[in-house]
Amino acid sequence: MQDGRSKKLKLALAVVSFVSASFLSCAAQARTSHVTHHNVHAASTHHHRSSGHVIQCVAYAKSASDVVLHGNARDWWHNAAGVYDRGLEPKAGSVLNFRATRRMPLGHVAVVRNIVDSRTIVIDQSHWAQAGISRNVSVIDVSPNNDWSAVRVALNNNANSYGSIYPTYGFIYPRSAGKDAAPASLKQEVMTAWASKMPATQLAQAPTGAQPVAAAKATP
Repeated sequence: MQDGRSKKLKLALAVVSFVSASFLSCAAQARTSHVTHHNVHAASTHHHRSSGHVIQCVAYAKSASDVVLHGNARDWWHNAAGVYDRGLEPKAGSVLNFRATRRMPLGHVAVVRNIVDSRTIVIDQSHWAQAGISRNVSVIDVSPNNDWSAVRVALNNNANSYGSIYPTYGFIYPRSAGKDAAPASLKQEVMTAWASKMPATQLAQAPTGAQPVAAAKATP
């Protein structure tokens, strides 16, 4: 009788031991799975954040054109005086300089790529209404005198829909003021000249985003 009880007790202990071991194993697997999932999620989050780096408009304009100036975009027009030629006529390779506004306090600069007609140009730019670089963006002149003092920029690269009116200074040309010069040598001259005046380069920020308006097309 006692022997029977002993066998039952041993059997019960064995069952409890097996159940406990199974439970601990499952718990360990669950913890490992959670940690692995967390690490994968963290790595994914880190990758997403690192891929969100944005090139400011000033840095992009300097790298994508032969116009190199220091200061915020709103300062480029005045800083170019006596250094680069400036004017109101768009030319490929020039930099379109936007004035500062309440929505765009540091101004904006964009590189002119093509001239479509007297009222339409195509630009490349960075950090305008969206993160990243935007290429082949249509811009129309809406100034009364066709002097490009007021422009509208295509929304989401859609040439049939344009945003709000933005005031501009005009165009900064990649040649020295009053005479032609090789862009390569001119870059070095400008960088050297302005290094003593403004040792720190400040980058312009993007506008908060263009506000959609009724669709419009360029008119000559």
